[in-house]
Amino acid sequence: MKKPIILIWVSLILIISGCVSIQEQKKIQKVCFNENCYSVELAQTDEQRQTGLMGREYLDKDMGMLFIYEDEGVYPFWMKNTLIPLDMIWIDKNATVGRIIKNAEPCGKEYCPSINPNKKAKYVLEINGGEADSIGLAEGSRVVFM
Repeated sequence: MKKPIILIWVSLILIISGCVSIQEQKKIQKVCFNENCYSVELAQTDEQRQTGLMGREYLDKDMGMLFIYEDEGVYPFWMKNTLIPLDMIWIDKNATVGRIIKNAEPCGKEYCPSINPNKKAKYVLEINGGEADSIGLAEGSRVVFM
């Protein structure tokens, strides 16, 4: 029973200290905010990040997509060809939520505006629209990657 607790603490210490290597990032399976965890599909390559959740008609309540970038920067998103509303959560290199865009709606085929967080991030998590409110997620919340 102690093993999972130790793993969580080790993960948390590594993340807080900014020591999560690229290899460790590739092994991330869950993103947690307190007791609320989401199993994630990773988007790490340019192609994966460009495709994202496009064309998906459904996303399980406890699922999401985690976009991982090599460097921290400002990463705008858009909802082109996305069929479901999403909460978009920008997370900085210190595992802190920097910006949340709630219930981003799919855009029309003619015009699709960019959603700019105006904050630096190393990760962006997309989950079902409304989830951030349902778990009380706020900017400044801490994140644990597992």
